[in-house]
Amino acid sequence: MGKSKRESTLADNEARAIAVNLRTSPRKLNLVAASIRGKSAESALAELTFSKRRIAIEVKKALQSAIANAENNHQLDVDRLFVSEAFVGKSFVMKRFRARARGRVGRLLKPWSQLTVVVREREETA
Repeated sequence: MGKSKRESTLADNEARAIAVNLRTSPRKLNLVAASIRGKSAESALAELTFSKRRIAIEVKKALQSAIANAENNHQLDVDRLFVSEAFVGKSFVMKRFRARARGRVGRLLKPWSQLTVVVREREETA
């Protein structure tokens, strides 16, 4: 009964972490995600640690989770990991209103985002 289990889309040398309900717009989050794409896990963590952007803290947590998943669930070598994918998606939008002059109303949109980080182990070069 019910649906059959969906096959994993990850390769054997990959691990993933998903951060949902991040309180920032996808456009702002994508700036931070773009800064770590393709970098080694170690240098990406260093860049996020010293980033001035507020959301970099949450991106760093997601990256650390992906690294931990790679080490504990997939038995990958942490020193050979790099960020193969970091992509951003829209979540919900809270709609609020602010009173304006002459009885009018100004609409406030408070967007939320989600982030997916995929780390991959580099192949050994012989």
